[in-house]
Amino acid sequence: MKVVAQIKLPISHEMELFEKKFSLFMSSRVALLNKITHFIVNRKGKQMRPMFVFLVAKMVSDGEVNDRVYRGASVIELIHTATLVHDDVVDDSNRRRGFFSLNALWKNKIAVLVGDYLLSKGLLLSIDNDDFDLLKIISVAVREMSEGELLQIEKARKLDITEDIYYDIIRQKTATLIAACCSLGAAAVKPDSEHVENMRRFGELIGMAFQIKDDLFDYGERKIGKPTGIDIKEQKMTLPLIYVLNNAKPKDKKWLINSVKNHNKDKRRVNEVIDFVKSHGGLEYAQNQMKVYQKQALEILENYPESDFKSSLVDMVDYVIEREK
Repeated sequence: MKVVAQIKLPISHEMELFEKKFSLFMSSRVALLNKITHFIVNRKGKQMRPMFVFLVAKMVSDGEVNDRVYRGASVIELIHTATLVHDDVVDDSNRRRGFFSLNALWKNKIAVLVGDYLLSKGLLLSIDNDDFDLLKIISVAVREMSEGELLQIEKARKLDITEDIYYDIIRQKTATLIAACCSLGAAAVKPDSEHVENMRRFGELIGMAFQIKDDLFDYGERKIGKPTGIDIKEQKMTLPLIYVLNNAKPKDKKWLINSVKNHNKDKRRVNEVIDFVKSHGGLEYAQNQMKVYQKQALEILENYPESDFKSSLVDMVDYVIEREK
């Protein structure tokens, strides 16, 4: 059995019901919108974010779930899908999960409006059911994600990212949404409990490890269908590159910065940068940092009694750093 299917086993019933509820939450009276949302639902990914919501909720409540958990998982998925749709427009990307993206099929204007629609549906789902504590968790995540993206763009222009700034960017850009999933799962069943902050921190740590793993893919750690060097071409400063830059001789540092800034479309030069990072310990350093976050996340889970839900969360942490794409 595949790893994700194994992780999903203790919440398989909930995930099945969630998919039905999620489709209903997305529905509209506008035929074009329904056609597009149907397209989105049929091309879903691994659904890791709702899985986090259900696994955390069941772990902290001895296996109980309520309607708030389903609404929370749906809000997270609506917001996440909205950000993906908008990201494809911003990045001028024509593919998503092996299929054409919305903007490739329906053009940018419609894609942006659909993203806005999904965002508003998510917010209204919380407001209409008085889930204001859950809405606050989601709203903070959306703000942080926007700030993280803009901070990354600002720093990419100067290539002056320190390791601390890098961690700030990935915490806001990637980790904050997984943190929201986990804190939301706890808040849905145990509002105002210590579990909410514990699980927020747990999700944040996993999110940090998740993003560092993505950084490593850019250096051809494994063949994943994504060409290597994409981050360098887009002038994104990843952890392996930052580490090597901070530890390089002045001459090498100047060459690296010049390569990323002025020769990032030159395939040969990009490959030279990748080889330099590999040969100067960039990948090993990033892998070690990723494992530090993994260890800290697992330490939080040690405080919870054994259960199938806890076991799946442990497997999820391991999967995040061992996945091949």
